[in-house]
Amino acid sequence: MRRLLLATLLFLPAAVPAFASSAQDRVGVGTDITIADGETVGDIACAFCTVRVHGEVRGDIATFFGTVMVDSGRNISGDVASLGGDLVLGQDASVGGDVAIAAGEVKLASGAAIRGEQTILPGRLWLLIPFAPLLIVAGVIWLIVYIVRRNRYQFPMYPGGVGPGGAGRPRGRGV
Repeated sequence: MRRLLLATLLFLPAAVPAFASSAQDRVGVGTDITIADGETVGDIACAFCTVRVHGEVRGDIATFFGTVMVDSGRNISGDVASLGGDLVLGQDASVGGDVAIAAGEVKLASGAAIRGEQTILPGRLWLLIPFAPLLIVAGVIWLIVYIVRRNRYQFPMYPGGVGPGGAGRPRGRGV
């Protein structure tokens, strides 16, 4: 028991930074995130929502099926990553880091800039890529179930090899 307590006390200081979080970070699922004018935030993560930037973002933005809209003259210091959403930059707005968008578009107003690298895969077909392994596994499971059920079902035997519907029935004889 003492060894367990000693090990816990030794490893606890190493684990504390993993639980640390910034009060300036924002997370949303299904609820839009709005950074008000004059407000400064860190990182933003959002699923199925829209991020509206009227203030300042010093961290990164990651969205899953969500759009990032940046007002005129506003900046995002970090990176922007989006799957299934768009990035809309107003006039003289900028992204200081990289932009990676799959199944979405980048819409830049005049004077807007992306200072980092851009990887943009337009078209909604890219949404199938993350789900392709799941579709393949589902197809294999369906095939196995189909083959097992087909082999386990016993078709009835009819007298004289005559199948259902009268196929193979000799003509001219009464039944």
